[in-house]
Amino acid sequence: MRYLRAVSAAAILAWASFPAAAAPSYPSRPITIVIGFPPGGAIDTIARVMAPYMSQSMGQPIVIENKPGAGGAIGAADVARARPDGYTVFMGTMGNFSIAPSLISNLPYNPQKQFAPVTLVAASGFVLYVNPKLPVANVKELIAYGKAHPGHLNFSSSGNGGLPHMAGEMFNSATGLKMTHVPYKGSSPSISGLVAGQVQLTFEAPAIGIPFVKSGKLRALATTGTKPLPALPDVPTVEQTVPGFVISNWFGMAVPKGTPPAVVNRIQQEVNKAVHQPAAVAKFEALGVEPVGNSPAEFGKYMQDETQRWAAVIKKAGITMQ
Repeated sequence: MRYLRAVSAAAILAWASFPAAAAPSYPSRPITIVIGFPPGGAIDTIARVMAPYMSQSMGQPIVIENKPGAGGAIGAADVARARPDGYTVFMGTMGNFSIAPSLISNLPYNPQKQFAPVTLVAASGFVLYVNPKLPVANVKELIAYGKAHPGHLNFSSSGNGGLPHMAGEMFNSATGLKMTHVPYKGSSPSISGLVAGQVQLTFEAPAIGIPFVKSGKLRALATTGTKPLPALPDVPTVEQTVPGFVISNWFGMAVPKGTPPAVVNRIQQEVNKAVHQPAAVAKFEALGVEPVGNSPAEFGKYMQDETQRWAAVIKKAGITMQ
Protein backbone atom coordinates (compact mmCIF):
# COMPACT_ATOMS: atom_id res chain seq x y z
CA MET A 1 0.00 0.00 0.00
CA ARG A 2 2.85 2.35 0.91
CA TYR A 3 4.46 1.51 -2.47
CA LEU A 4 1.22 2.30 -4.37
CA ARG A 5 0.89 5.64 -2.58
CA ALA A 6 4.46 6.50 -3.54
CA VAL A 7 3.86 5.53 -7.15
CA SER A 8 0.61 7.54 -7.27
CA ALA A 9 2.31 10.61 -5.80
CA ALA A 10 5.12 10.34 -8.33
CA ALA A 11 2.61 10.01 -11.15
CA ILE A 12 0.68 13.07 -10.02
CA LEU A 13 3.85 15.12 -9.79
CA ALA A 14 4.95 14.01 -13.22
CA TRP A 15 1.55 14.81 -14.71
CA ALA A 16 1.44 18.22 -13.04
CA SER A 17 4.82 19.14 -14.46
CA PHE A 18 4.11 17.82 -17.96
CA PRO A 19 2.43 20.93 -19.46
CA ALA A 20 5.29 23.20 -18.43
CA ALA A 21 7.88 20.78 -19.75
CA ALA A 22 5.98 20.20 -22.98
CA ALA A 23 5.12 23.88 -23.60
CA PRO A 24 6.99 25.14 -26.65
CA SER A 25 9.60 27.79 -26.02
CA TYR A 26 9.09 31.26 -27.47
CA PRO A 27 8.98 31.70 -30.36
CA SER A 28 7.64 28.47 -31.83
CA ARG A 29 5.86 29.99 -34.83
CA PRO A 30 5.97 33.13 -37.03
CA ILE A 31 5.75 36.56 -35.39
CA THR A 32 3.68 39.30 -37.01
CA ILE A 33 4.70 42.94 -36.74
CA VAL A 34 1.67 45.10 -37.51
CA ILE A 35 2.20 48.57 -38.98
CA GLY A 36 -0.71 50.99 -39.24
CA PHE A 37 0.50 52.52 -42.50
CA PRO A 38 0.91 51.38 -46.11
CA PRO A 39 4.17 49.91 -47.43
CA GLY A 40 6.88 52.34 -48.46
CA GLY A 41 6.83 54.75 -45.52
CA ALA A 42 9.63 55.33 -43.03
CA ILE A 43 8.23 53.03 -40.34
CA ASP A 44 7.64 50.27 -42.89
CA THR A 45 11.20 50.63 -44.17
CA ILE A 46 12.67 50.42 -40.66
CA ALA A 47 10.66 47.30 -39.85
CA ARG A 48 11.72 45.58 -43.06
CA VAL A 49 15.38 46.36 -42.35
CA MET A 50 15.08 44.75 -38.88
CA ALA A 51 12.98 41.73 -39.85
CA PRO A 52 15.64 39.53 -41.51
CA TYR A 53 18.04 39.90 -38.58
CA MET A 54 15.31 39.12 -36.06
CA SER A 55 14.13 36.14 -38.08
CA GLN A 56 17.61 34.67 -38.32
CA SER A 57 18.29 35.14 -34.61
CA MET A 58 14.88 33.91 -33.39
CA GLY A 59 14.58 31.02 -35.82
CA GLN A 60 11.11 32.01 -37.00
CA PRO A 61 9.72 34.12 -39.86
CA ILE A 62 8.99 37.76 -39.05
CA VAL A 63 5.93 38.83 -41.02
CA ILE A 64 5.32 42.54 -41.69
CA GLU A 65 1.57 43.19 -41.94
CA ASN A 66 0.40 46.62 -43.09
CA LYS A 67 -3.02 47.68 -41.75
CA PRO A 68 -3.36 51.31 -42.86
CA GLY A 69 -6.08 53.73 -41.87
CA ALA A 70 -6.97 56.44 -39.37
CA GLY A 71 -3.36 57.53 -38.89
CA GLY A 72 -2.34 54.08 -37.64
CA ALA A 73 -5.27 53.69 -35.22
CA ILE A 74 -6.79 50.72 -37.07
CA GLY A 75 -3.64 48.65 -36.81
CA ALA A 76 -3.05 49.69 -33.20
CA ALA A 77 -6.59 48.75 -32.17
CA ASP A 78 -6.29 45.33 -33.81
CA VAL A 79 -3.09 44.56 -31.92
CA ALA A 80 -4.53 45.86 -28.65
CA ARG A 81 -7.23 43.19 -28.96
CA ALA A 82 -4.82 40.41 -29.94
CA ARG A 83 -3.74 37.56 -27.66
CA PRO A 84 -0.95 38.65 -25.31
CA ASP A 85 1.44 35.91 -26.36
CA GLY A 86 4.17 37.81 -28.21
CA TYR A 87 3.15 36.67 -31.68
CA THR A 88 1.38 39.91 -32.61
CA VAL A 89 3.45 43.06 -32.16
CA PHE A 90 2.61 46.67 -32.96
CA MET A 91 5.22 49.02 -34.32
CA GLY A 92 3.90 52.55 -34.18
CA THR A 93 4.89 56.17 -34.37
CA MET A 94 5.01 58.94 -31.80
CA GLY A 95 1.62 59.95 -33.18
CA ASN A 96 0.10 56.56 -32.37
CA PHE A 97 1.51 56.35 -28.85
CA SER A 98 1.77 59.92 -27.56
CA ILE A 99 -0.23 62.35 -29.73
CA ALA A 100 -3.45 60.53 -30.55
CA PRO A 101 -4.60 60.12 -26.90
CA SER A 102 -4.80 63.91 -26.46
CA LEU A 103 -6.17 64.61 -29.90
CA ILE A 104 -8.82 61.97 -30.58
CA SER A 105 -11.66 61.62 -28.08
CA ASN A 106 -12.92 58.32 -29.50
CA LEU A 107 -9.53 56.68 -30.03
CA PRO A 108 -10.24 52.93 -30.40
CA TYR A 109 -7.30 51.92 -28.18
CA ASN A 110 -5.53 53.17 -25.07
CA PRO A 111 -1.71 53.11 -25.32
CA GLN A 112 -1.22 53.16 -21.54
CA LYS A 113 -3.88 50.61 -20.59
CA GLN A 114 -3.84 48.18 -23.51
CA PHE A 115 -0.17 48.00 -24.48
CA ALA A 116 3.01 46.88 -22.77
CA PRO A 117 6.01 48.88 -24.02
CA VAL A 118 8.83 46.87 -25.61
CA THR A 119 11.38 49.34 -26.92
CA LEU A 120 12.03 52.66 -28.61
CA VAL A 121 13.23 51.34 -31.97
CA ALA A 122 14.57 54.45 -33.69
CA ALA A 123 14.25 58.22 -33.88
CA SER A 124 14.55 60.80 -36.62
CA GLY A 125 14.06 64.45 -37.34
CA PHE A 126 11.51 65.40 -39.98
CA VAL A 127 12.15 67.20 -43.24
CA LEU A 128 10.10 70.06 -44.65
CA TYR A 129 9.67 69.10 -48.30
CA VAL A 130 8.20 71.38 -50.96
CA ASN A 131 7.22 70.87 -54.56
CA PRO A 132 9.98 72.38 -56.76
CA LYS A 133 7.42 74.53 -58.57
CA LEU A 134 6.79 76.48 -55.36
CA PRO A 135 8.91 79.65 -55.75
CA VAL A 136 10.65 79.54 -52.37
CA ALA A 137 14.23 78.61 -51.47
CA ASN A 138 14.09 78.66 -47.66
CA VAL A 139 11.76 78.80 -44.67
CA LYS A 140 11.77 82.61 -44.53
CA GLU A 141 10.61 82.80 -48.15
CA LEU A 142 7.98 80.10 -47.52
CA ILE A 143 6.47 82.11 -44.67
CA ALA A 144 6.51 85.30 -46.73
CA TYR A 145 4.92 83.52 -49.69
CA GLY A 146 2.20 82.00 -47.51
CA LYS A 147 1.29 85.37 -46.03
CA ALA A 148 1.28 87.03 -49.45
CA HIS A 149 -0.92 84.28 -50.91
CA PRO A 150 -3.48 83.40 -48.21
CA GLY A 151 -5.38 80.19 -48.90
CA HIS A 152 -2.89 78.98 -51.50
CA LEU A 153 -0.67 76.70 -49.42
CA ASN A 154 -1.83 73.14 -48.77
CA PHE A 155 0.19 70.63 -46.78
CA SER A 156 -0.21 66.86 -46.94
CA SER A 157 0.15 64.29 -44.18
CA SER A 158 -0.01 60.54 -43.66
CA GLY A 159 -3.41 60.94 -41.98
CA ASN A 160 -5.34 62.91 -39.39
CA GLY A 161 -3.62 63.03 -36.03
CA GLY A 162 -0.25 61.75 -37.18
CA LEU A 163 2.98 63.64 -36.59
CA PRO A 164 3.12 65.13 -40.13
CA HIS A 165 -0.33 66.59 -39.47
CA MET A 166 0.75 67.95 -36.08
CA ALA A 167 3.96 69.38 -37.56
CA GLY A 168 1.97 71.32 -40.16
CA GLU A 169 -0.45 72.62 -37.57
CA MET A 170 2.42 73.62 -35.28
CA PHE A 171 4.03 75.45 -38.20
CA ASN A 172 0.76 77.31 -38.76
CA SER A 173 0.63 78.28 -35.10
CA ALA A 174 4.29 79.29 -34.90
CA THR A 175 4.30 81.39 -38.08
CA GLY A 176 0.77 82.76 -38.29
CA LEU A 177 0.12 80.95 -41.58
CA LYS A 178 -3.20 79.33 -42.39
CA MET A 179 -2.17 76.38 -44.54
CA THR A 180 -4.86 73.83 -45.36
CA HIS A 181 -4.35 70.25 -44.23
CA VAL A 182 -4.85 67.50 -46.83
CA PRO A 183 -4.72 64.03 -45.21
CA TYR A 184 -3.69 60.95 -47.19
CA LYS A 185 -3.74 57.27 -46.21
CA GLY A 186 -0.07 56.92 -45.41
CA SER A 187 3.30 58.59 -45.97
CA SER A 188 3.87 57.17 -49.42
CA PRO A 189 0.58 58.50 -50.87
CA SER A 190 1.24 61.82 -49.13
CA ILE A 191 4.64 62.19 -50.79
CA SER A 192 3.18 61.07 -54.12
CA GLY A 193 0.57 63.82 -53.84
CA LEU A 194 3.30 66.36 -53.20
CA VAL A 195 5.37 65.17 -56.17
CA ALA A 196 2.27 65.38 -58.36
CA GLY A 197 1.61 68.95 -57.25
CA GLN A 198 -1.68 68.20 -55.49
CA VAL A 199 -0.25 69.98 -52.42
CA GLN A 200 2.68 72.37 -51.98
CA LEU A 201 4.51 70.99 -48.95
CA THR A 202 4.69 68.37 -46.25
CA PHE A 203 6.64 67.44 -43.13
CA GLU A 204 7.85 63.88 -43.48
CA ALA A 205 10.58 61.47 -42.46
CA PRO A 206 13.87 61.54 -44.37
CA ALA A 207 13.42 57.96 -45.53
CA ILE A 208 10.35 58.65 -47.62
CA GLY A 209 11.44 61.89 -49.27
CA ILE A 210 15.20 61.81 -49.80
CA PRO A 211 15.02 59.68 -52.98
CA PHE A 212 12.74 62.32 -54.54
CA VAL A 213 15.09 65.09 -53.44
CA LYS A 214 17.99 63.33 -55.13
CA SER A 215 15.99 62.93 -58.34
CA GLY A 216 14.94 66.59 -58.31
CA LYS A 217 11.24 65.86 -57.86
CA LEU A 218 11.16 67.49 -54.40
CA ARG A 219 13.13 70.17 -52.58
CA ALA A 220 14.25 69.75 -48.96
CA LEU A 221 13.73 73.16 -47.40
CA ALA A 222 14.67 72.43 -43.79
CA THR A 223 14.84 69.76 -41.09
CA THR A 224 13.01 69.78 -37.75
CA GLY A 225 15.80 68.60 -35.46
CA THR A 226 18.32 70.67 -33.56
CA LYS A 227 21.04 70.05 -36.15
CA PRO A 228 21.26 69.09 -39.83
CA LEU A 229 20.79 65.45 -40.76
CA PRO A 230 23.83 63.45 -41.91
CA ALA A 231 21.84 62.47 -45.01
CA LEU A 232 21.14 66.17 -45.76
CA PRO A 233 24.15 68.02 -44.34
CA ASP A 234 23.55 71.23 -46.31
CA VAL A 235 19.88 71.57 -45.35
CA PRO A 236 19.34 74.00 -42.40
CA THR A 237 16.93 73.52 -39.51
CA VAL A 238 13.51 75.15 -39.22
CA GLU A 239 14.57 76.40 -35.78
CA GLN A 240 17.11 78.73 -37.37
CA THR A 241 14.18 80.72 -38.76
CA VAL A 242 11.38 79.79 -36.36
CA PRO A 243 12.87 79.66 -32.83
CA GLY A 244 11.68 76.73 -30.74
CA PHE A 245 10.32 74.73 -33.66
CA VAL A 246 11.89 71.32 -32.98
CA ILE A 247 10.24 67.99 -33.69
CA SER A 248 11.87 64.57 -33.38
CA ASN A 249 9.84 61.70 -34.73
CA TRP A 250 10.26 58.30 -33.13
CA PHE A 251 9.15 54.74 -33.74
CA GLY A 252 8.35 52.31 -30.95
CA MET A 253 7.27 48.73 -30.45
CA ALA A 254 4.62 47.45 -28.05
CA VAL A 255 2.63 44.28 -27.40
CA PRO A 256 -0.81 43.66 -25.90
CA LYS A 257 -0.94 44.25 -22.15
CA GLY A 258 -0.52 40.96 -20.30
CA THR A 259 2.22 39.58 -22.51
CA PRO A 260 4.66 37.65 -20.26
CA PRO A 261 7.64 39.80 -19.22
CA ALA A 262 10.06 37.13 -20.44
CA VAL A 263 8.55 37.38 -23.91
CA VAL A 264 8.62 41.19 -23.85
CA ASN A 265 12.29 41.11 -22.86
CA ARG A 266 13.13 38.60 -25.58
CA ILE A 267 11.57 40.79 -28.27
CA GLN A 268 13.38 43.85 -26.92
CA GLN A 269 16.72 42.05 -26.96
CA GLU A 270 16.20 40.88 -30.54
CA VAL A 271 15.19 44.35 -31.73
CA ASN A 272 18.19 45.88 -29.99
CA LYS A 273 20.53 43.41 -31.70
CA ALA A 274 18.88 43.92 -35.09
CA VAL A 275 18.95 47.72 -35.17
CA HIS A 276 22.62 47.79 -34.17
CA GLN A 277 23.82 45.40 -36.86
CA PRO A 278 26.44 47.34 -38.86
CA ALA A 279 24.57 46.91 -42.14
CA ALA A 280 21.30 48.04 -40.51
CA VAL A 281 22.98 51.08 -38.92
CA ALA A 282 24.37 52.09 -42.31
CA LYS A 283 20.91 51.86 -43.88
CA PHE A 284 19.35 53.85 -41.05
CA GLU A 285 21.98 56.58 -41.24
CA ALA A 286 21.46 56.88 -44.99
CA LEU A 287 17.79 57.48 -44.24
CA GLY A 288 18.46 59.98 -41.46
CA VAL A 289 17.32 57.58 -38.74
CA GLU A 290 19.13 56.86 -35.47
CA PRO A 291 18.71 53.34 -33.99
CA VAL A 292 17.90 53.14 -30.26
CA GLY A 293 16.67 49.82 -28.81
CA ASN A 294 16.24 50.81 -25.13
CA SER A 295 14.58 48.77 -22.35
CA PRO A 296 10.81 48.31 -21.85
CA ALA A 297 10.94 50.44 -18.68
CA GLU A 298 12.88 53.22 -20.40
CA PHE A 299 10.51 53.24 -23.35
CA GLY A 300 7.48 53.29 -21.06
CA LYS A 301 8.82 56.34 -19.22
CA TYR A 302 9.73 58.06 -22.48
CA MET A 303 6.26 57.41 -23.89
CA GLN A 304 4.62 58.95 -20.81
CA ASP A 305 6.86 62.02 -20.97
CA GLU A 306 6.12 62.52 -24.65
CA THR A 307 2.39 62.11 -24.06
CA GLN A 308 2.47 64.90 -21.48
CA ARG A 309 4.57 67.13 -23.73
CA TRP A 310 2.25 66.77 -26.72
CA ALA A 311 -0.86 67.20 -24.59
CA ALA A 312 0.49 70.59 -23.55
CA VAL A 313 1.42 71.51 -27.13
CA ILE A 314 -2.00 70.54 -28.48
CA LYS A 315 -3.82 72.48 -25.77
CA LYS A 316 -1.68 75.60 -26.14
CA ALA A 317 -1.91 75.66 -29.93
CA GLY A 318 -5.61 74.80 -29.95
CA ILE A 319 -5.01 72.03 -32.49
CA THR A 320 -8.13 70.11 -33.44
CA MET A 321 -8.87 67.32 -35.88
CA GLN A 322 -10.28 68.31 -39.25
